[in-house]
Amino acid sequence: MQAEDLRSDQDKALYTQLLEAREVQRLNEMIERREADGPMGTRRRLLSTSVRLTRAMAAPVHKTADECIERLGITIPVELYVYASPSYNAACVKPEDGRLFVMFSSSLLESFSGSEFRFVMGHELGHHLYGHHDIPIGYMMSAGSQIDPALALKLSAWSRYAEISADRAGAHCAKDFTGVARALFKLASGLSSNVVQFDLSAFLAQVDDLQTSHEEPGQSAPSADWFQTHPFSPLRVRALQLFHESVLAKSDGMPREQLEASVTELLGLMEPDYIEGTDDTAEAMRRLLFAGALVVADAHNNINEAEKAVFEKYFGRDSLNDRLDLDKIRAELPQRIEAVRQQASIGQRMQVMNDITKVACADGHSAPAELAVLRDIAHQLGLDASFVDTVSCPPGEPD
Repeated sequence: MQAEDLRSDQDKALYTQLLEAREVQRLNEMIERREADGPMGTRRRLLSTSVRLTRAMAAPVHKTADECIERLGITIPVELYVYASPSYNAACVKPEDGRLFVMFSSSLLESFSGSEFRFVMGHELGHHLYGHHDIPIGYMMSAGSQIDPALALKLSAWSRYAEISADRAGAHCAKDFTGVARALFKLASGLSSNVVQFDLSAFLAQVDDLQTSHEEPGQSAPSADWFQTHPFSPLRVRALQLFHESVLAKSDGMPREQLEASVTELLGLMEPDYIEGTDDTAEAMRRLLFAGALVVADAHNNINEAEKAVFEKYFGRDSLNDRLDLDKIRAELPQRIEAVRQQASIGQRMQVMNDITKVACADGHSAPAELAVLRDIAHQLGLDASFVDTVSCPPGEPD
């Protein structure tokens, strides 16, 4: 598997959309004009505020960099720097004059070793490999910027998926899931000593607690999470665990479609819910959920009480009543699917598909007739059929 192929599907999709946004294009044009006048002074600032790590000074650091550069297929010359800081941090700075700059805090260099450090090195190089510097998120999300809130949400969501891509590049370099998880534990906790023993299963259990607090249908993540540019560390570890179990890491692993669907569901824990959204995309998604859930639930022995109860958690008490014309709703379903396919991202399509499935699975199983409708909706949304199998409940008795 080539390193270029590891990039998150959602990262690529949102990246493409953002490059077409007028505000992003305007800022990139401004940056290009400045660069045309000469270097931006990045290297000069690094040389004046940090220490450049030469091969003679830091042979082990360069050895790790060389291994990751080769594994990732990086062709640009790389300079390494260290700066004084008690916090664990690293960064990859946009190239200047044909050089790429990677910098590390002093505390990280002293506390990370082996596969932990290879992961960090690969992660930072991954940002360059996948062109993440093409989106000037630092300019756009800086204090005092006045960008459209919807664009800010999209930038934040893209940034989280960009971190997933960079994490995969880091894991590709490290080739050691436990070491990668330990690195993320250190980054999250700030700990390096043996005062607290690293426990992978306990760290991952935090994801289960996050999911439990988010499991009610239609419940949105807290608004404070929406504009976070990095996924929560336990979510990153779980996403990397899924990566290591997928075909991207081993030939007999889970299909890529299942991996991407599972990661999208994980990061959905940090995103606003479309049930409360006010834009056209949210409205289209709600309309599809309304029709899709009813049509799927009615596909086998009509809509039962359990399915009705979950449906009304989304749309309110008595939203499912005798006045609804199911035949008309069924006839409108293809148009509602097409509206979502045209307006929503892959992740949003997965999100509404997952919610339709929650209604169908309210009674604990899905009949073959319900699964057939679910798969048809997924196909029309441009999603792989395996996604339905990933999110569906166990099949019930055959018709």
